[in-house]
Amino acid sequence: MKYDLHIHSKYSSDGYCDPKVLVKTAIKKGLSGIAVTDHNTIRGGLETIKYENNDLQVIIGSEVNTDRGEVIGLFLTEEIKSNAFIEVVDEIKEQNGVVIIPHPFDEIRGNGINPQEKDAKLVDFVEVFNSRCLFQKYNDKACEFAVENGLKFVAGSDAHFAHEIGKAGIIISEEDVRESFSRGKIAIFGEKSNLINLGLTKVLKIWRKASSG
Repeated sequence: MKYDLHIHSKYSSDGYCDPKVLVKTAIKKGLSGIAVTDHNTIRGGLETIKYENNDLQVIIGSEVNTDRGEVIGLFLTEEIKSNAFIEVVDEIKEQNGVVIIPHPFDEIRGNGINPQEKDAKLVDFVEVFNSRCLFQKYNDKACEFAVENGLKFVAGSDAHFAHEIGKAGIIISEEDVRESFSRGKIAIFGEKSNLINLGLTKVLKIWRKASSG
């Protein structure tokens, strides 16, 4: 079973897809599940889970901007209120959620955390492949950090548009994705997203900001 654990909907300031489209596209791509991880909100996940069915599991998440960079929480039930790294981690765990460091070390985007050894005990997973990392060396460095600190791997497309969904993710054999997470029985897959998609995301974000202003 394949899961893409990093997807944005129209409820992200730089996202485009309607929740219903996310589900239809994910099923078409052969995925068994997706995590909707909109920026600083679980609203996209809450809307998308309404379309969950026997063909696709929807995980509610959020990619939270902290004072040190972005952190993903999965299996959330409430909005994360803080923007301090430690407090965000605590809020996620209080909800029995999973803490992921997405696209660490990515110097191009500049919104990834540069984790240190002391951070390893605070997180559950490291995203070792992100389709939108422009240079593979950033994914490689994330993988090295995970190995050196005994952390588990995940991957995600970081999709902001429908055609990016399923470009990266995890492969599990357990029926229960949480069980696979706890046992660490996870393989990853992934391919790079086109550079054009990053540019379109920036244009969309600027346009939305201008429209709301």
